[in-house]
Amino acid sequence: MNIIVNIIIGIVALLHGYFLILEMFLWEKPAGRKSFRTTAEFAAQSKTLAANQGLYNGFLAAGLVWSLFADQPVKIFFLSCVIIAGLFGAFTVSKRIFYIQALPALIGLVLLLVA
Repeated sequence: MNIIVNIIIGIVALLHGYFLILEMFLWEKPAGRKSFRTTAEFAAQSKTLAANQGLYNGFLAAGLVWSLFADQPVKIFFLSCVIIAGLFGAFTVSKRIFYIQALPALIGLVLLLVA
């Protein structure tokens, strides 16, 4: 079960690394605008905020990678951070965020606690 949990944590970390790239480097590019369903004008106006958000996603990714080598409380902490961020995004921006961000972390957390 530990291997499955670590694979899920790795997937969640990769997702957050991808979010970092989208928000920090591709925000104004077609791929970033398509992912977040924004216009060129909005992307230009909000690029600094998006980069800040991307940096936070990078910290989550780093914490998740660290948790692969740490004890269970570290895994619980970072998975919980991702779940809370995903729930907040789902309630304030788009329900899609729940499925993309929070659900994989929630599955990992449940499996971790059951193991």
